[in-house]
Order: sequence, then C-alpha cells, then structure tokens
Amino acid sequence: MPWIQLTVNTCGDNAEKLGELLTASGAVSVTFQDTFDNPVFEPLPGETRLWGDTAVTGLYDSGTQMADVIRHLESSPQLGNHFFHRLTELEDKQWEREWMNNFHPMRFGQRLWICPSWCDVPDPGAVNVMLDPGLAFGTGTHPSTALCLAWLDGLDLAEKTVIDFGCGSGILAIAALKLGAAMAVGIDIDSQALQASRDNAQRNGVSEQLTLYMPGDQPTDFIADVVVANILAGPLRDLARSIGALTKKGGHLCLSGLLRDQATGVIQCYNEEFTLVPVLQQKEEWCQISGVKN
Repeated sequence: MPWIQLTVNTCGDNAEKLGELLTASGAVSVTFQDTFDNPVFEPLPGETRLWGDTAVTGLYDSGTQMADVIRHLESSPQLGNHFFHRLTELEDKQWEREWMNNFHPMRFGQRLWICPSWCDVPDPGAVNVMLDPGLAFGTGTHPSTALCLAWLDGLDLAEKTVIDFGCGSGILAIAALKLGAAMAVGIDIDSQALQASRDNAQRNGVSEQLTLYMPGDQPTDFIADVVVANILAGPLRDLARSIGALTKKGGHLCLSGLLRDQATGVIQCYNEEFTLVPVLQQKEEWCQISGVKN
C-alpha cells in the first residue's frame, strides 16, 4: 500500500518532543534529518543528539486522516507559531530489499572484486570475494577499506602469511587469501566481528586458512609477512609497538582508517621500525600509510 510522509521543520530543542507527537498521532516510524545535511556523530550512551535545524518526518499509512493529524499538531505548544510542514505520498516498495540497491560489485586494483551475493559476478575470471553488508565493519564502500584492498591487490601474496588487525567483517583477510596468501589471522575486539569474519570466510571457501583471535589471545611468537590495520588514528598510534611486533623483518605493513591531517602523528610512531612509502595513498579525506619493516 502507499504511504504518506509528513515532514515538519523545527529546531533541535523541539525535535524529540515533536517525534513523540508524531508517534502518538499514528506515525509508524519517525526519522530526524538535518535540514542542512550536516553530519551527526555517534552520540554517547543515553544521549540523543539532534540538529539545530531539524526536519522530523513521520510515516503514515494511506488511510490516515491527515487533516486530523495536522489540527492536532497545530494545537501543540511544542510547535509554537512556527509550524511549517509538507505532505508527500510515498509509493509502496519492497522496503526490506530496497537497501540492497545501494550495494553493487566493486573492483579494487586490477584483479579483485567485492560482490554482494545477490549480484552476478562481473568477471568470473577475476578474484571475486562474495560479501554482504552486516553488523561488522567492512564492505569495500568505505574509502579506508578501498585503499587497503587496492594495496593488497598490488602485492605478490603467494604463500604469504597475513594479519588483519581489526578484521571487522574479515574482508581484508579473505581478500588476501583469495589473492593467494597461504594463511591469514584476523584480530578484533568485537566477538560479533569474529563471527562475521568466520561466516564470510566459510562463504568464500577459505575458512580452513583463516584463524581468528581476540587481542592478546594470538600466539605470542606469531609474526606475518603482511600486516594490515584498518582501524583509527588513535589506536594506530597507541598500538604501534604491538602492530609493529607482528610484522616480520622485510615484511609489509599497511595502516589505514586515518584522515590526512592525522597522518603525520601516525607516521612518527612507525618510522623508526619501518621504511615508509613517502607518498600517501589517498581517497577522499582518508589516507593510507604503507612500508616495509627494517
């Protein structure tokens, strides 16, 4: 059935109360959107972070008497004298599948494709990783992940061992294995990430070659030919000694998940142990640091 959207512009102080009013008036869902499209970062636990100028949208089924809803809202003290609204009809769709249209096969480097399971593989002769969006970070859509995938595609990984530090969905470890690595280890602080990595490895036929650990649980004497850490600038700095210790002498290191203006601070933490590539690889505002252990 079709739906009706009621969008009301208000200020951040009133937005949450307005959302409650829309729910009470029969809205089946309520969303908040910045009218200037400014980003809102993840709130702290228990905090509802709203915008200064907010569009609050309620979704109603087509049988709702919207004139009654509008009259009810006009009498609410929360809206004061500034009740600007818009009604739009929304065609019915298979909403549980609509999000899938945002994901499609993507190529990284020369050989590597990341493909959602519901899409045809564009090049059967390429290196194809089948991976669907899930709870764990890593589908290839984020610039930092894309930088790491392209970097892996450019290496000769034949018979190499790889550590994916902060493995998330396991995308980097699985890609390395499909590109020829003999063995990979994924490390993550999130048990859901380890489960996602395990499931994705099985889906791609490389589960026998992938071992997964919580931080500190991996063998203390294990070092790898290739280490990739796609996390954040703060942990990259704080864990520089631990990450460096996982890399063999002559082994390759890739660091990502940092912004351009954070690169200098991260480089300073690694340039004694590693010969780093002087030119950063960049995608949008994100960058990647790579090098070889001395």
